[in-house]
Amino acid sequence: MSSEKQGLVLHPSPVNKVFRDRVKELSGEKVELCFQCGACSSGCPMTQEMDYLPSKVIRMVQLGLEEALESKTIWVCTTCFNCEVRCPRGIDVANVMEALRQLVLRKKYDRVALDQLSDEQLRELPQVAIISSLRKLTA
Repeated sequence: MSSEKQGLVLHPSPVNKVFRDRVKELSGEKVELCFQCGACSSGCPMTQEMDYLPSKVIRMVQLGLEEALESKTIWVCTTCFNCEVRCPRGIDVANVMEALRQLVLRKKYDRVALDQLSDEQLRELPQVAIISSLRKLTA
């Protein structure tokens, strides 16, 4: 039975190759190799704080979806490299997250605001989170 007879017609939108290729260039990673096994997401210690799993962010990049730049995930990534170790295709997801952060920061949109946290919040934050957020300002 044709999809029209079932009432479903898919109209694929074109991939934003400029965005995808820019992320590939900045990260040095071949995101097209990802086959969405989820190993990066299952090994990530920060998924409970993310709005999208790392594998979903990679998929967004593959599809050229600039919405990836609005994701909380790219800022939550601590660059621990668990994802790279687990990836059967050798994709360094942390490099992709860094490339996305660079693109955001180059647009002068900064989501890292340590100066807006209270002293109590700063005391409770893990040191790796503070160091990671400061590293993100150097793009």
